[in-house]
Amino acid sequence: MTTYDVTLGALEEVAEGTMAFHLAKPPGFAFKPGQAIDLVLPGLPGHGGQNRHTFSIVTAPFERDLVVATRMRDSVFKRALRGLPMGAPVRIDGPFGSLTLHNNRERPAVFIAGGIGVTPFMSILRQAAQDPLPRSLTLLYSNRRPEDAAFLCELQQLEQRNKSFRLVATMTEIAKSALPWTGEVRVIDADLVKKVSAGLPAPIYYLAGPPAMVEGLRKTLSEAHIDDDDIRSEEFYGY
Repeated sequence: MTTYDVTLGALEEVAEGTMAFHLAKPPGFAFKPGQAIDLVLPGLPGHGGQNRHTFSIVTAPFERDLVVATRMRDSVFKRALRGLPMGAPVRIDGPFGSLTLHNNRERPAVFIAGGIGVTPFMSILRQAAQDPLPRSLTLLYSNRRPEDAAFLCELQQLEQRNKSFRLVATMTEIAKSALPWTGEVRVIDADLVKKVSAGLPAPIYYLAGPPAMVEGLRKTLSEAHIDDDDIRSEEFYGY
């Protein structure tokens, strides 16, 4: 991997308890949609890896900045990141990761994400909306409430812009929400996967998130009789 010195730009709340951090993209930095970086905070001690964290890149390659997003849990790294002023120096290592789109455009892609696990798919979907060639893309996106769903409004807009993209969002605790919701209200199970995939010719499935979530989704896909050869996944720790 290559190391770059960059600066922290704006930060924004993209869902309750979830923040997006903008980084200046260094000259010559190239990546594929779906890849990740390690963000390193020089002011933190490196013992036990406390000074670095892996993040999927939210932005697409055509965009000017690099953006990462995370749930703001109470960890040494995330407290330090939240406290950095705009313009603070940080370091990135990367890019890396193989959760990128398959080359055969005839085969649809079905992305399955829960919560902040949507981040690598944001990069892919933004790039797809920019590219002229159509490719069938579906995102099955689970959250407790709309308030918790990072980038939900943008995803709805991307669905309007890109006729080859379909968003299926589901809320598992909608009774606790103050917002209206007319979509799915159940957990991702084999029946929902079958419903979303119905009519798609030989789709490839993509999973991203913490190890336990990815393992659970793999089991769900197995229950839906989806072959392991048609599943691609990447696990990240400390979401």
